Amino acid sequence: MADDRFHVYDTTLRDGAQQEGLNLTVADKLAVARHLDGLGVGFIEGGWPGANPKDTEFFRRARTELDLKHAQLAAFGATRRAGVKAADDPLVAALRESGAPVVTLVAKSHDRHVELALRTTLEENLAMIRDTVSHLRAEGQRVFLDAEHFFDGYKSNPAYALEVLRTAAEAGADVIALCDTNGGMLPDELADIVHEAVQAGARVGIHCHDDTGCAVANTLAAVRAGATHVQGCANGYGERSGNANLFTVVANLQLKRGFDLVPQAALADMTRIAHAITEVTNVTPNSHAPYVGMSAFAHKAGLHASAIKVDPNLYQHIDPAAVGNDMRMLVSDMAGRASVELKGRELGYELTGEHTKALVERVKELESRGFTFEAADASFELLLRDTVHGERKRHFEVESWRVIVERTKGGELVSEATVKVHAKGERIVATGEGNGPVNALDKAVRLALEQLYPELAKVQLVDFKVRILEDTHGTDAVTRVLITSSDDTGEWATVGVAENIIDASWQALEQAVTYGLLRAGRDC
Repeated sequence: MADDRFHVYDTTLRDGAQQEGLNLTVADKLAVARHLDGLGVGFIEGGWPGANPKDTEFFRRARTELDLKHAQLAAFGATRRAGVKAADDPLVAALRESGAPVVTLVAKSHDRHVELALRTTLEENLAMIRDTVSHLRAEGQRVFLDAEHFFDGYKSNPAYALEVLRTAAEAGADVIALCDTNGGMLPDELADIVHEAVQAGARVGIHCHDDTGCAVANTLAAVRAGATHVQGCANGYGERSGNANLFTVVANLQLKRGFDLVPQAALADMTRIAHAITEVTNVTPNSHAPYVGMSAFAHKAGLHASAIKVDPNLYQHIDPAAVGNDMRMLVSDMAGRASVELKGRELGYELTGEHTKALVERVKELESRGFTFEAADASFELLLRDTVHGERKRHFEVESWRVIVERTKGGELVSEATVKVHAKGERIVATGEGNGPVNALDKAVRLALEQLYPELAKVQLVDFKVRILEDTHGTDAVTRVLITSSDDTGEWATVGVAENIIDASWQALEQAVTYGLLRAGRDC
């Protein structure tokens, strides 16, 4: 298990699951827990058994289906109700019977919340904390306490907020996490309050929301002020603006402050874990997320590329490999010679000065017409190959293509495409039907070429994006199409630009097929 001197506590399965549009099944929660354990976090908060049937089921299944190597499960719940003994409260019983070795209790530390939300006295709230913590400790469970609205409560009534901490600690709570529940704190003021809480004698943790965009900064400020327990969510999930992104917190503390929080091998797997969790949650990953985002180490400006060519550390704050990410060179109209040379090297080509100059000029000319190669590496590589070889080398030549869209009597729309191609000395005509023009073209070109290139059976079109580049022109505006394709080893993207959306789609589709054949080892 993780070192108990400093806790990394994940609350994705409870607090993170409150994010709008995020809905986890029990199987999803078990899968996310396995990924988090692979990162090496110390504690995984599984949910609120007794209050939520799904969470109750999670803890039941976790006993036999989770084999955690690093983390301990924590069950979340509230202190007993006012006027009821902890031993007799059914929700406390659900925590006791969850099988979780750790229970995290949420308790009010803001005097106005006690009186207005709980509708009880300040003294009874302290009794609720004391009774529940001591009861669960007597039953053999470790207890953490989340002091809800602590910072707002401290500003309202500091003496009472600190008394909540002392009461919980004296009753046996190992850690009291100070919660910036409304997410409104800024680092300097938060650090001052954390320092006061530490002086009160309790072991202090921190739980921050990101409503001011400072959740990670506030967490780091709290650690500097004496907190030894950090809470957060994978990828910054959570309601409203989210919680502190646990990946960013861990990377900052381990790589910048020298904390030994997770195994180095696990830290080097962080990017994969972050993206694996997005697949389970079905939430689009933030490409600009620190450390683990696809763009976290992407460089576009020619000035940056010139420096990186000399020393990558000149424009990167860490080696991307430390968190399992990669440096990427983006080729665009901002590109200089260094950008193109580095991108060529990344793709396995050592370009001469003449080729570099020609390629830079070609990229800038094409991007002035609406092409983009930042998200279309495959199109750029084909362009690079054309430049190196002096001409486009092809697997097939297109004689013509045609698409017809028909609405049937029953109101169904059917697209029919016919392509005529020349390949390996043969003239092939093929027709395909689809639910749209691009789908029909895709099917037709496959029918035409799969008999000569059976490798195309493994190539699939997985994404299709359209953007209007000159919206002032109405329906004759220039259109850019990005197509993402895949085979059994990976994905690639291609781009087409034209005033006709079908023509732009065909350009991207033709390149996608060509690149797929190159990946399969077919020379032009």
